[in-house]
Amino acid sequence: MTETTTYRCRFCRTESSGAGSTCPACGAPVDIKERTTTSGWTELPAIADMARIQLGQSSFQISGKFVPVAEVKLAEGDAMFFPHPSLLWQEPSVTVAARSLHKAWNRMRAGLPIVLLDATGPGRIAFSHDTPGELLAVPLQPGTSVDVREHQMVAATGPLAYDWVDSGIWFVTSGGSRQDEAGGTKLLRMGLDLAGMADGGDDDRGNETELHFPLGQYLDRFTATDRPGAVLVQVGGNAFMRELAAGESILVKPPALLFKDPSVALQLHVEYPHAGMKLWRTWGNRYMWLRLFGPGRVALQSSYDKLEDPGTDFQDSCGFTQQVW
Repeated sequence: MTETTTYRCRFCRTESSGAGSTCPACGAPVDIKERTTTSGWTELPAIADMARIQLGQSSFQISGKFVPVAEVKLAEGDAMFFPHPSLLWQEPSVTVAARSLHKAWNRMRAGLPIVLLDATGPGRIAFSHDTPGELLAVPLQPGTSVDVREHQMVAATGPLAYDWVDSGIWFVTSGGSRQDEAGGTKLLRMGLDLAGMADGGDDDRGNETELHFPLGQYLDRFTATDRPGAVLVQVGGNAFMRELAAGESILVKPPALLFKDPSVALQLHVEYPHAGMKLWRTWGNRYMWLRLFGPGRVALQSSYDKLEDPGTDFQDSCGFTQQVW
């Protein structure tokens, strides 16, 4: 009787024979030692150039080191769905059609794609995020879900259910164009007002308000129902994952969030450093964090968009904690 061995991937936790050089579910190398920092963050390895990932009867091949491309060989009847900007090329035999989405008006206002496309095999099709970084395959077993930060999705396998949920992280500032007037600029305007020399044409702009979403207004939620599937996610820089225990929390930069388990809760946290006398360069100085509460997985990217903050006082916001130091 021949003894069979089972390999359990350290990164996606999928079991396989381990006969190949990479995990067939996520593309992570099978001969690499788990790389975990002393603080508990595990570096998710980039999918090796030309690595193959098998998903049912269909397969992926990831090529390229700087701006990776996912080339998919779709079997008869297998499908992928994706935003149109991710599409790089396709064979004519692949059928592409629009997927209907609910609340399209809300998606358009939030800056999300209002049209997702379904591609059905047989044939080959390729996807790219058109930005430098890594491609990460996030496998999902039946009954599991993952929340992905908006605009990070490249493509997903057809069996996955797709929805988008409110991030719940927001704040409102006031001031309109005057929110950029800080310190010395504001003092100069006050002097001109007293002298009667200021242009009063924009007096009501200080009453304007602006809504901000540090994390993005929505999160993309993918769920595997009766069959397994996978989401291809674009990573800026390198990806790191950490398993938070129940009740454990951590502070991260909001744009750095890559994906999380739905069991992980979110909260806005604001810190105000004491800078002594408030000169014009320190006016309205504050730092924003995203507080994550376990249990569940959290993944971050090391290269992310700059967090835009006008620095003016909150007029309204979601629930948040704060600290002055």
